[in-house]
Parts: sequence; structure tokens; C-alpha cells
Amino acid sequence: MTRGTTRILIADDHSIVRMGLATLLETEGDLELAGQAANGKTAVEEALRLKPDVVVMDLMMPVLDGIKATAAIMEKLPETKIILFTTFPTSDLIAKALGNGAKGVVFKSAADTELVTAIRAVASGKSYISPDVAKLLASDPPIDPLTPRQREILASIARGLSNSDIAKELGITPTVVREYTIALFQKLGAANRTEAVAIALRKHLLNVAAG
Repeated sequence: MTRGTTRILIADDHSIVRMGLATLLETEGDLELAGQAANGKTAVEEALRLKPDVVVMDLMMPVLDGIKATAAIMEKLPETKIILFTTFPTSDLIAKALGNGAKGVVFKSAADTELVTAIRAVASGKSYISPDVAKLLASDPPIDPLTPRQREILASIARGLSNSDIAKELGITPTVVREYTIALFQKLGAANRTEAVAIALRKHLLNVAAG
């Protein structure tokens, strides 16, 4: 490694993406590939072993997703800079990653030059939010986190259960279910059950949409 070189760990479950990024780094004299990881768990392990300056982190990966991997790395290596590199333009997931310590976000559809710009920016101590990401966050702001009970209600609604069915399943009264449902709709900005489920699917709030 030459003096002033930024060492980078690439974490992505698609080998073709890792290969493409590795090739990209080879063309930049101040950037160096430190290592690669095919899932979030390996990304954490490799980050702890290699101590890279920057981690380019995919959002959706097997074993451990990019959001949890980001939190794990930042807990042990707070000086490491993490860039979220994703094809999933979901404001809530992006907000979670940023909340866990990511310093940059770039969509995979962006030009190669933008990722290089982002790497250099975060390596120098700045943050980098792609203009496309900024537009998404402005047009579709993330919602406040759902409570465990609200998640249960939402999952039951997605299964098509009525308030009475949900009440029996959760051991609460239909009135309480109605109160939770109203609060849930307000938080999601939904007018009815169908819209609530649609919003939840779009924002990856249901397990059926997370895989």
C-alpha cells in the first residue's frame, strides 16, 4: 500500500458486482482493494481483520443484511467509513443504515465516477448522499419505527384477518385492536387496510417483502 491510499472492503453477495468494483478500484491510484465479502457476517469479520478505511456495503445480503452489518462494524471500528451501495431505493432502509453509522449512500444505477467520488468524500471525513437518494428521502420520507404490537397488527392485517380475528389471536379486545389500527394507519399515512399493506410492502416493513 502506498502512502495516502484508501483501503476498501467490498461487501456484496453478487460476485459480478464485486469483480466490477475491484476492477474500478484498480484504475484509481489512490484507492486499493483490501478485501471482499459475500455476506454481511463475513463483511463484519473481514472488517475486523483487515481494518479498512472504507467499506462499500450492499444493503440486502444473506446471513446478515447491510444494516445490521453496518451497526456491528461501527460498534467495533467507529473510525471506519461505510458507504451503502444498493439497488433497493427504500427510504426507510436507507434511514436505518444511516442511523447505524453509514456515511454515504449511492445507488448501483449511478455512474462509476459517483461511487469513486463518494469513497473519497467519506474517506476524508465527509458524508455523501447521492442526489438520487436525496430526492427519494425528500419525496418518500421514512416513517417512525413501528412498535412490536403495531408490527403484529400489521402482519395480521396483511394476512387478511378481521379485527375480531386479530383480537382472538393476540388475546386483546377488538376495541384495542381498532385503536392500534388507527394509530398504525396514521403512522403509515394510510387511509385503509389495503393502502397500509401496500405502503408496508413498499417500505419493506413486512417479512414477506424483506427477502
